[in-house]
Amino acid sequence: MSHALITVEDPATLEVVGTVPDHTVDDGLAAVARASQAFGAWAATSPRARSEVLRRAFDLMIERRDELAELIARENGKSLADAAAEVTYAAEFFRWFSEEAVRTDGDFGSAPAGGTRTIVHHRPVGVAALVTPWNFPAAMATRKIGPALAAGCTVVLKPAAETPLTAIAVADILREAGLPDGVVEVVTTTDASGVVGAWLADARVRKVSFTGSTNVGRILLRQAAERVVNSSMELGGNAPFIVGADADLEAAIAGVMIAKFRNAGQACTAANRLYVHRDVVEEFTARLAAEVEKLTVGAARDGAAIGPMISAAAVERITRTVDDAVAAGARVVARAAVPDPAELPGHFYPPTVIVDVAEGDPLVSEEIFGPVAPIRVWDDEDALLAEVNASEYGLAAYVYDRDLQRALQLAERLDAGMVGINRGLVSDPAAPFGGVKQSGLGREGAREGLAEFTETQYFSVDWGR
Repeated sequence: MSHALITVEDPATLEVVGTVPDHTVDDGLAAVARASQAFGAWAATSPRARSEVLRRAFDLMIERRDELAELIARENGKSLADAAAEVTYAAEFFRWFSEEAVRTDGDFGSAPAGGTRTIVHHRPVGVAALVTPWNFPAAMATRKIGPALAAGCTVVLKPAAETPLTAIAVADILREAGLPDGVVEVVTTTDASGVVGAWLADARVRKVSFTGSTNVGRILLRQAAERVVNSSMELGGNAPFIVGADADLEAAIAGVMIAKFRNAGQACTAANRLYVHRDVVEEFTARLAAEVEKLTVGAARDGAAIGPMISAAAVERITRTVDDAVAAGARVVARAAVPDPAELPGHFYPPTVIVDVAEGDPLVSEEIFGPVAPIRVWDDEDALLAEVNASEYGLAAYVYDRDLQRALQLAERLDAGMVGINRGLVSDPAAPFGGVKQSGLGREGAREGLAEFTETQYFSVDWGR
């Protein structure tokens, strides 16, 4: 059967990177059938054997880091440095969960009333539907596939239509590492709602794990509720980056350059709004402006530090949001140069520093998902927390202060699932990634990531008297 094709473009150059099949709903259900058929044998495979497949996949990803980084950079647009870092991070999920696969928890004990013993174990939940975004096409796939396979689940994976090639490459590596047919099925499609909706309506699918926008997450949760499907949701963010009066400004600037401008700000954990203490805001702003103006923007092949936005629509949305803020009284104090469209026709937006942003402005109340750093000034901690925690999101936050005790006390009062303290990164395969409020349900990574793909079962055994 011939399929329509999805054309994958480099968002920096608009050159065609490749094509993949545009799978239909029927194709998606056929993938579920194959995953369901493979589930029994994979679930019965020893934890050690599952572990070895994941470990070999880790080794292969590291061996092919440069090749995979180039693929990510071409279909996603991010810099080669960001892409290489993503491959390393993505591979680490396979290594981490290869180690966790052989350490599944259980329990055994006496019932308080006596005469019985309770045995608790954890079994794989079943066929898992995984839905991943375009901004980290390798890491978002491995962060879900790794624990699913370690637990004994089989999966159907729908990558973003903008970046399907990396997901296919990861699946090929897993097969080369010894994964049996049917255990990971990749479905590339432009009919995301149709395919994923059909999966959630299929009795063979017992788990959904989604990374993407809060609006889409709400839709999937409503659909999952129809059959009470086990759900994990990693949704939108609006991370505050808080700089205290006593912060090490050199470290804070280095941190914000990572937290805000990594992947051109296209990350759910990106520092979305900067809150700088009044005592240091002038110096901080000047130093940040100087660093931003040094940034090179362009194609990965040219060694640029900052790549394009994923689409023209993204550029239009960011432009409109910034222009509206300026019309309301905000001021742009720094911008990096972008390529001449006649020379490089990609979807570029200049890294920007903007001040005098009003409380409640969309620049600080909505997720920018771009390289714009809006600065707000604070001097009262209670007022700061009231404003920061008013957001419906609660994924990540960042705090910079030389006084670690004060930073930790502030962090405890933040409505965020993850807080970076004096560092601009929060993601680690050994740590539980996830948020609170409208930022999602469940955790990925760490031991919690494996638990998301298991069900608890216990046996009550007559032990006599």
